[in-house]
Amino acid sequence: MRLVILSDTHGKHHELQLPEGDILIHCGDITEGGSKREIIDFLNWFSSLPHTHKIFIGGNHDFELEKLPNKKIQDLIPENITYLQDSGITIKSYRFWGSAYTPGEANWAFHKDRGKQIKKTWDKIPNSTDVLITHTPPYSILDEINNNIHIGCEELLKNVINIKPKIHCFGHSHNEYGQVKLGDTNYINSAILDNRMRVMNPVFSIEI
Repeated sequence: MRLVILSDTHGKHHELQLPEGDILIHCGDITEGGSKREIIDFLNWFSSLPHTHKIFIGGNHDFELEKLPNKKIQDLIPENITYLQDSGITIKSYRFWGSAYTPGEANWAFHKDRGKQIKKTWDKIPNSTDVLITHTPPYSILDEINNNIHIGCEELLKNVINIKPKIHCFGHSHNEYGQVKLGDTNYINSAILDNRMRVMNPVFSIEI
């Protein structure tokens, strides 16, 4: 089964050419300003794509996704798209879990404080998870920004090490696009835009 993975498109999704695959995953920051109009535009594009299953989560730019009640979000989302927020889905025996939260960014959407507060979020991830979808990277893995600052989450890293998903995909750090295999987990930073907000990186395509 082929996964197609991308993140941090910030409203520039119409510029992309996506490879074929079975499951399309977007790891958040579907918008730049976080407006409802931007979200609807993304959903119309996402829904039109030919991939059999389509999954997305929010990111720190996606304010309207955080603000709207879940019922209203679900009313916006076409039937052929799955939105995950501290929730999961099983596809062909593979278990997916998604969460939008990032640590330490109080002025952004889906913010939680580092430490105990955000730990409660990661403790919800089932131990049986095969593919973990988050917006934040785990701490020290493909998470650097300018001046070698790590923006990933320490508590998330602890959970991922314990759970050992086959794939952990994320974005958020535009400088650190790429993948690395550590232990049993393939970590993928799928940010499409660089730190100057240009479409620079290809969409990931990977077999599971």
